[in-house]
Amino acid sequence: MSEQWKHEKWAQDIWYRGKVTRRSIVGWGGGAIGAMMLVPAPWRAAFGAAKPYKIGSEQPLSGAGAAGGKTSIIGLQMAADRINASGGINGRPIELVIVDDETSPAVARQKVTKMVQDDAIDVHVGGFLSNICLACMPFWQDAKIVNMITVCLDTTLTTSACNRYTFRLHDYAPAQAVAFAPTLTKMGKKWHIVFADYSWGQSTRDAYVAEIKKNGGEVVGTTGIPLGTADMTPFLSKISGDFDGLFGIFFGKDGVTIANQAYDLGLTKKYIWAGDGSISESSNLVAVGNKLDGFTAINRYIPVFDGVLDTPYLHRFFEEGKARLAKVDPSHPLPDKYVQSNYEALNATKVGMEKAKFDSRDDSAKLIEALEGLEVKESDDFPQGDKTLRKDDHQAFLREFIFTIGNGTYHLQQVVDKDKTFVPPACKFQAA
Repeated sequence: MSEQWKHEKWAQDIWYRGKVTRRSIVGWGGGAIGAMMLVPAPWRAAFGAAKPYKIGSEQPLSGAGAAGGKTSIIGLQMAADRINASGGINGRPIELVIVDDETSPAVARQKVTKMVQDDAIDVHVGGFLSNICLACMPFWQDAKIVNMITVCLDTTLTTSACNRYTFRLHDYAPAQAVAFAPTLTKMGKKWHIVFADYSWGQSTRDAYVAEIKKNGGEVVGTTGIPLGTADMTPFLSKISGDFDGLFGIFFGKDGVTIANQAYDLGLTKKYIWAGDGSISESSNLVAVGNKLDGFTAINRYIPVFDGVLDTPYLHRFFEEGKARLAKVDPSHPLPDKYVQSNYEALNATKVGMEKAKFDSRDDSAKLIEALEGLEVKESDDFPQGDKTLRKDDHQAFLREFIFTIGNGTYHLQQVVDKDKTFVPPACKFQAA
């Protein structure tokens, strides 16, 4: 149950509960705020005896999901520092309680139990891998703690597995498929889908199969590859036949693997190459060089300033995130959707806590009511854009970006307004 990540070099600048080193608190825009303060009470001088809110966050900081978990923490820390610098929430500071789920549902359940019982967290803002989010959702419901998911994309989280305590401020597979399928079927009518064979990949596959068909296309085959497969060639070498496009659904290291090996096998030259934007996150682009050139994808955030993405909010978010990431990853990746969604999720939680006059997790019912139907506007708190957090299923809807990769960077092709991503709710909350 130890948190080994705290002893790793990349974590030396990460703020978390229980840290006993001194550091300068860096705020929005890069300026130093106040004097050197002692963690775990870095805001003591500003807040006096005010009791901090404990914000728990379960993230994969080791194992297959570690790269994304580390960048997720950057987003949380950016939001926490900014919230505390501007007076906290209801006049109280927030304190992050971060645990490493080790990319394991079993470990995650143990760590979540500890956060609930020993750390006595007030709210949970986190979750990266969909199978782990699904495994932990019943724990948050039983403990009556609001669970604001920050990365997990599995469809069922806000459909068949939904519960009143879980919210998702970012997109999900059905909304992305609705936004992307019209473009895909113009590119080619027949598609083969290759996907990470676990909950997120499976539900995303299903969403695209349905939407491609609705738009007059056809999915002629699918190939599932187990999560963490280092050599995908035995699976990829079996993909052949008369179809137009190959559609990939992978993330993290698996995204790098599929990009390299599909290219080396000639699949991305033989077929139109498209897929989920997770394949082409900025850290992956560094790892694959030009092997993703020509790839067309969809994502909720890409780190370029073009059209609607050229805003002062996104410039400030980008510069702050880039500086912090440079301290964690020597390859100097650009901020990605994991930074963005964790940052915005904590900011949305703050809005709800203030609206509900939230005091502790005993007020979870009030917080749920405050978050249901929440509308947030493009701003420094929500640089990605406007969002609607639907009351029916606690699923958010937001604009999407369709882009191509060329010369190792992103080229925006189309902006899909959030109103054109709506999917009917498919959630039935259990009686309270």
